[in-house]
Amino acid sequence: MRDSDTVAVYFLNAMLHVLRDQPEARDAHLRKVGIDPALLGQPQVRVPAKAFAELWLALIHRLDDEFFRLDSHGMPLGSFALICRGLIQEPNLEKALRQCLGNFGLFLRDLHASLTVRGARAVISVQSAIADPLTRVYAEETYLVLVIGLLCWLAGRRIAIDRTELALARPAQEDDLLLWGPDLRLGSGRTEVEFDSAFLRLPVVQDLSSLKTFLRSAPQGLVIRFRNQNGVVAEVYRHLRARRFGQWPTLEALAKLQGISASTFRRQLEREGRSYQQIKDEVRRAMAFERLREGVMSVAEIAEQAGFQEPSAFHRAFKKWTGQSPGSYRARLAAR
Repeated sequence: MRDSDTVAVYFLNAMLHVLRDQPEARDAHLRKVGIDPALLGQPQVRVPAKAFAELWLALIHRLDDEFFRLDSHGMPLGSFALICRGLIQEPNLEKALRQCLGNFGLFLRDLHASLTVRGARAVISVQSAIADPLTRVYAEETYLVLVIGLLCWLAGRRIAIDRTELALARPAQEDDLLLWGPDLRLGSGRTEVEFDSAFLRLPVVQDLSSLKTFLRSAPQGLVIRFRNQNGVVAEVYRHLRARRFGQWPTLEALAKLQGISASTFRRQLEREGRSYQQIKDEVRRAMAFERLREGVMSVAEIAEQAGFQEPSAFHRAFKKWTGQSPGSYRARLAAR
């Protein structure tokens, strides 16, 4: 973790939600890690990732709950390690994910999740019995962060999310595209994430030795690197977003701009869970979804802008991402 790494204050509010009626205790925790309590009321502010990680660990010990009391039962200290120990024994991500959802269900009472696989698409759906809307928003998103973060770690690579829906609305965040993919729907009435089911066939590459290292580095291994707006991946993402597809540099050219070798640049990306090709693919997806939502350009024009040589190639790719054609996707948006 670098000193420049940061986390949106929104996620700080989620973690501190249980102390909302204990402002003195909440503020004392914040000051102890060097965060000004006044920042909680400034939604666009970001806080140092190191302080966020320190606060995370302090709170779960204070609360004896690794789920920050967002659930009526919660996860006593040691629950997360126990869940992980079972997952590293599984041969592939599908079996690990099904066990993961089941294991979380042994502790949490108000949240339940299931995995559905339909051909090329996999969907994790979350059901909630939490009445308070804000608690529910925080709980569901925290749950998904833990599950997706675990999947990425188990596979040793980034799992690209194609669609995310959160049942209740919450403020949009800078981190949303990096964290939840190009097709995020807030306040849709259901909570789920969708991704390519091919990821489920990936082998579990972690073992007991790497688990010990992983648990020592939590929460940054689960949370911070996937929300880090100032990381190398985010810098590359913004660089590509600001340019037309035909102007995108090679990895070697980008490394030269950074003043480092291509191999060093590649390792920096890998430490944040991405490759250059994965970032390019995510930017292309984001561009495609945005243009379809805007409803101005034709599908053929969107395909060209996203770097597809033929509209038919774009149709095939989009159907792989979503299970539907670009036209059908646009029509459904219009119907809503």
